[in-house]
Amino acid sequence: MFGALLLIALIVMGVPLFVIIATSALYGFSSIDVDLSVIAIEIYRIVDTPILLAIPLFTLAGYVLGESKASERLVLLTDALLGWMPGGLAIVSLFACAFFTALTGASGATIIALGAILYPAMKQAGYEERFNLGLITSSGSLGLLFPPSIALILYGVIVQQMGVGEPVAIDDLFLAGLLPGLMMLFMLTAWSVYKSHQRPEITRTPFNWHKLLKALRSSMWEIPMPFILIGGIFSGVFAISEAAAVAVMYVLVVEVLILQEVSIKKLPDIMRDSMVLVGGVLVILGVSLASTNFLIDTEVPNRLFEFIRSHIDSKLTFLMLLNIFLLLLGMILDVFSALVIIVPLLLPIAIGYDIHPIHLGIIFLANMQIGYFTPPVGMNLFIASYRFHKPVTELYQATIPFMFILIVAVLVITYWPDLSLYLVNNKH
Repeated sequence: MFGALLLIALIVMGVPLFVIIATSALYGFSSIDVDLSVIAIEIYRIVDTPILLAIPLFTLAGYVLGESKASERLVLLTDALLGWMPGGLAIVSLFACAFFTALTGASGATIIALGAILYPAMKQAGYEERFNLGLITSSGSLGLLFPPSIALILYGVIVQQMGVGEPVAIDDLFLAGLLPGLMMLFMLTAWSVYKSHQRPEITRTPFNWHKLLKALRSSMWEIPMPFILIGGIFSGVFAISEAAAVAVMYVLVVEVLILQEVSIKKLPDIMRDSMVLVGGVLVILGVSLASTNFLIDTEVPNRLFEFIRSHIDSKLTFLMLLNIFLLLLGMILDVFSALVIIVPLLLPIAIGYDIHPIHLGIIFLANMQIGYFTPPVGMNLFIASYRFHKPVTELYQATIPFMFILIVAVLVITYWPDLSLYLVNNKH
C-alpha cells in the first residue's frame, strides 16, 4: 500500500518518468530483500548490448537530415515521380512523410519539416482544406514500420533482453514491417485518389522527364542512402549497428561537407538535442527492465496472464482488447516510453495466447501510429495545430476519416499474422 501511495504522489508531483519507474523498482526489490545492485547490473546489461549502438547513431543521422534541405528535395523527387497520377500531390505527401519519418524517427519533425512544403502546395493545387490537414497530420507517423525505424530497433532490443518466446532479430522486424506498412500507405493512397475525383478543379503535375532528371540530380546524394543501408543489412554486409555508423558518416559527409547545408558550428547543438532524446529513452529503458525483473521475480506477468485468461478465453477477443488498449496508450505516451514500459508486461501475456513476438511488435507499432493522431489527446494533433495555426478541434474532424481507414488496416494486420510474418518466414 505504501509503495502505491508513493508512486501516486510522485506522479501527481510531475516527477520524471524514469524516476517513478526507478523508485518502483527500488521499493519492490527492497521489499523482497533483494540487493539493490541488481538495478545497476540491469542497466549495465543493456549498455553491453551491441545493437543498442544503432539507436543513438540512427537518431543523430535523422536529426542532421532534419536540419538540412533533404525534406525539400524528397518532396520534389516524389512529385516528379508521382505527381502526374490522380491525387498525385496527396500520394506524394503520403510517401514523402512515411519515408522521412522512417529516416528521422520523429513524426512531429515530419509534420513540421514537410508540412511547411506540402500544406501550401496542396492548398494551391485545389485540395480541400480539411483533407490537407488530415492527410499531413495522419501521415506524419506512417514511417514507424519501415526500416531503419528506431522504434522497431528499440522493440527488438527489449525483446532480446527479456529472452522470452522465440528469438527476434532486428532485420526480421524490418522485413515484418514492410508489407503492413505498404498496405497502410496503399489504403490511404486509394482514399486520396477517391477524394481527388470528387474535386475536378484539382490540378495535376504533367509528367516531365526534364523535371524528373533535375529532381534526381538534386537528390543524387540522398537517393543512395536507403539502398546502401537496407541493402547492406539484408545482404549481411552490415550489422544493424554498423549500418547506423555508416548512416551517420554518410549524412555528415553529404550534408556538412559536400552540400554544406548544415554548418559545423551547428553540429554540437544537433548532437546535444539528439542525445537528450536518446539519453531519456535509454535511462527509461534501463530502469524499466530492472522493474520488469522485479515483476518477473514476483510472477506478476504470470498472475496477470492467469487473470486475463480467466476472463478472456479467445485469442481473437484478446487481440481486439489489445488494439483498444494500444490505441489509448498511443494517445497519452510517446512510442519510446510506451515500448519500454508496456512491452515487458505485454510480451509474456501475448506469448501465452500464442502470438508471435514479431507479430506483436508490428501490431504494437501500427496502433501507436494511429494513437499519435487519435482525438482527443493524440500528440500529432497538437503539433499540427501549432504548425498550421488551426484549432485542435478542426484537426479532430480532419483526421477522423484517416483514422478509420488505418483502424481497418490494423484489424487486417492483427488478424492476418502472415502479412507480418510472410517475408520473415520466406527470407531464405
